[in-house]
Amino acid sequence: MQARIDYKTAAPGAFSAMYGVERYVRECGLEHSLLELVKCRASQINGCAYCLDMHTKDARALGESEQRLYAVSVWHETPFFSDRERAALAWTEAVTSVGTSHVPDEVYEMARRQFSEEELVNLTMAVIAINGWNRLAVSFRTVPGTYQPAQPVGAARRA
Repeated sequence: MQARIDYKTAAPGAFSAMYGVERYVRECGLEHSLLELVKCRASQINGCAYCLDMHTKDARALGESEQRLYAVSVWHETPFFSDRERAALAWTEAVTSVGTSHVPDEVYEMARRQFSEEELVNLTMAVIAINGWNRLAVSFRTVPGTYQPAQPVGAARRA
């Protein structure tokens, strides 16, 4: 596989705008572990190998188990996820597939039982962001495999 375009350098303003949304999501107060599950699920749906590689690595760096990562695509069938995570994954699927799902009322109700209004807007922004990143990476064939998670602050000193 060969990349088509390096979108970061071809249109730095576009990359900066996307990164602004990503920064907001990272700082919105939702659990980082939850956000990584959401990013993994959307990336699976969208067939984005680069983002799936990135977010499974980031999830592992946060302490996520292999068992749960392998089961994200079949979360409906497993007992491995909390009610809040299940609501977030259902919301992710519905918002990612908005053209066909139109986000059903039952998915909204499930999400509202677990998330405040502000949290649900922030969760939706997270889904919007990863769907945007997926579309960039898939369209321009960003090559997976080279991404490495950032070292936690102070990790180099402890090592």
